[in-house]
Amino acid sequence: MIWYSITWTYGFYVIGGLYVLAPVLGWILLFYLLKKLWYQTEETPEEERIRVPPGVWIWIVGMLVMLVALLIGHFDWELGLGKTIKSSIGWAKGWALMAIFPLIGCLNIRPEIIYRAAGIVCLHTLILMPFLYLAYLLGLPQDLYVSPIQIVGGPGPEYFRVSLYNVDPENITRWFLFAPWAPALGFVANVYLLFAIQVKDRKWFWIGVLGSIVMALVCKSRLALVVMILIPLGSLALSQLTRTRTLLLAGGGSLATGLAAPALIQMFEDVSSRFRAARVDSSRVREALGRIAIDRWQGEAPIWGHGIVERGPHLVEYMPIGSHHSWYGLLFVKGAVGFAALAIPLLWSFIELLLKAQTSRPARTGLGMIMLLFLYTFGENLEILAYLFWPGLVLIGIAHKEPFRNPLK
Repeated sequence: MIWYSITWTYGFYVIGGLYVLAPVLGWILLFYLLKKLWYQTEETPEEERIRVPPGVWIWIVGMLVMLVALLIGHFDWELGLGKTIKSSIGWAKGWALMAIFPLIGCLNIRPEIIYRAAGIVCLHTLILMPFLYLAYLLGLPQDLYVSPIQIVGGPGPEYFRVSLYNVDPENITRWFLFAPWAPALGFVANVYLLFAIQVKDRKWFWIGVLGSIVMALVCKSRLALVVMILIPLGSLALSQLTRTRTLLLAGGGSLATGLAAPALIQMFEDVSSRFRAARVDSSRVREALGRIAIDRWQGEAPIWGHGIVERGPHLVEYMPIGSHHSWYGLLFVKGAVGFAALAIPLLWSFIELLLKAQTSRPARTGLGMIMLLFLYTFGENLEILAYLFWPGLVLIGIAHKEPFRNPLK
């Protein structure tokens, strides 16, 4: 099920089924896992036993706390039974997947299956992109249709829209491919790059790397391009902390950084200014959405939040308050409780997988995925895109299953 769900990504996209696929897949496999646990006995062979590690339990508790915050927020603001049920269904298709897929990783799933499946999606991307670019040159319609599957319900038509390309209000041509918007495709590109660099077969290694880079380039997401450099290098460095060479390089790097600090700070400020200037309107809207979310969270609902997303004013082009930023969105909708419900699992997984990554390849991928999730919390709302990056969540579960080993042996 996992293999075909990934390899048929473009097929599901064409029928508008990607947004529906992940929740259905996740909940079906969850019930399958629970059934196996129910029938598990002392006589079950060791290789078939299911064990849920503490790191996965932390994610389960965190996402259940999200549901509690949602229910209390609806109760506090008297939003009614109808909105409460609708929001609970939204939780089941969003935040719940952040716990369900790591739990599914506790099944007997080989990481190589996911790596190869992602490589096939990258291959399909490399094949399709010339035709999609030709469609732009020929002036074919941007959007082909919105799938009738939208009737099942979702955040908006963009999740069920099939497009050839997109020209945004700033007259920039971008490709979303199977994602609802450009930065979301950049997010997936970085997930698939993490998978590609773990592939041992050189042919599929290069297919995965090139496909991921093409996705990041055609979506023209600033965050995607920056993260594509930071995450592979960061996860590689952090997974070799016990090696003498790494420690010596880190020591020398710290000394050099300290001596060059004034120049580096100035360079960072210059790069930040150019980063914002690359898309001034987008940066302005994001900052305004964040300010509104913080002000209303502090003044109106600091503990449990407002319960639901609200549209912003004309200043932010009527975009939802707290969108484009997981932390602002959590504070506004679920308050400090929701903020902690995501922060604690991320921190726990980072520390645990950092230790395991010194001796385990799956843990290195899981560590990179946690770092990727953290960086993208500042540019996207994670729960709304969980239906796209769920293979990475499965890898987090697989990584948590890895035993602790002494890296010095």
